[in-house]
Amino acid sequence: MPAGLNAADRKLLWGAGGAMILMLAATAAFAPPEAEQGEAVPSSYSSASGGALAAYLLLSDLRYPVRRWEEPPGELPDPGRGALLILAEPTQMPSKGESEALRRFLRSGGRILFCGASIKSFFPAAGSSSASESAWKEFPANLPSGISRGADRIAMRPQAYWPEISSSQFALYGNKEHSVVVSWHFGEGQVLWWAGATPLTNAGIREAGNLTLFLNSVTSSSGYPSSIYWDEYFHGEKGALWSYVAGTPVAWGIAQIGLIALAVLFTFSRRSGPVVAPAAVSRLSPLEFVETMGGLYQRAGAASIAVEVSYRRVRLELSRRLGLPAAVSDPELAQAAADRLGFSKTDFAGSLERAAGALLDAKLSWRRGLRAIQDLERWLPAAKPGAVR
Repeated sequence: MPAGLNAADRKLLWGAGGAMILMLAATAAFAPPEAEQGEAVPSSYSSASGGALAAYLLLSDLRYPVRRWEEPPGELPDPGRGALLILAEPTQMPSKGESEALRRFLRSGGRILFCGASIKSFFPAAGSSSASESAWKEFPANLPSGISRGADRIAMRPQAYWPEISSSQFALYGNKEHSVVVSWHFGEGQVLWWAGATPLTNAGIREAGNLTLFLNSVTSSSGYPSSIYWDEYFHGEKGALWSYVAGTPVAWGIAQIGLIALAVLFTFSRRSGPVVAPAAVSRLSPLEFVETMGGLYQRAGAASIAVEVSYRRVRLELSRRLGLPAAVSDPELAQAAADRLGFSKTDFAGSLERAAGALLDAKLSWRRGLRAIQDLERWLPAAKPGAVR
């Protein structure tokens, strides 16, 4: 320890060191794990092999009207005719209101390119089922269409299969057992489902047929879409600053800086604040005098002295009020108080008699002495000038 530190400084230093260790441990424990390169979310922000930055930049370079979408589905254009929404393996599930907004977007003529196994969470009527394979596979085109034009085969790592095809659906790619690209008419709009987002990822878009499939899927039968919304809302991007830092160690860094700032503020205020001397209680204060005298009487066992003080005080106050000599007897004092002040002669005489008897008791207890004093003191208010009893 550095020389010159007192006990309080040492405690503060040890506390700051312990807090720093706890913050570092919490950062290491709660920091979100980095996704492996092959497991990256197909986000338009990600340049990892599983990301989709290359596909997004390609659309931008080709002058497609593409933009990232970080707003709730309820903010999509209505009607949605001519607009395309890309949902590439969303990581967050929609609320009931958000699902209804997506269906409203489709019914009004919008198109959705949906990739992945979670389509049933968005559209319960969809028929996908999870796939157990994790390897890349090639799938041929099942029938000629605008989506399969120029792409007889595609390479994909399917996350799900579409087992049954209804009258409003067309299996565009797949094999005899499974369909991996399905076109589904929904109201005036269309859902184009891919079993996985690998054809538009940075690593998969280079595979044979995948780039053509992607561009054919973006372009509708009537030509270029009026707007392309690449969804990042269901990837956790909520259009606010906090959404960019919530999944990173930045939040812990801010917490650490805040704690350090509080520690600095506490240290500064502790050392640089005004010096205020504590208020000293005077040894001559009435309360301390009373407590001291009471302690002396208690140690001496002199309860009768306290009774005597009260007894003399009552007699003195009342004799002055009544204009009687100080040596007047108790019966005479009681009679005069009854005649001129309205006292009960019997009660007042009894109080004086009990107090006089207590003075003669050498072993007077504190409890009996207190009752005698309280019995006397209740007559004092009537001894004040102007008092009415």
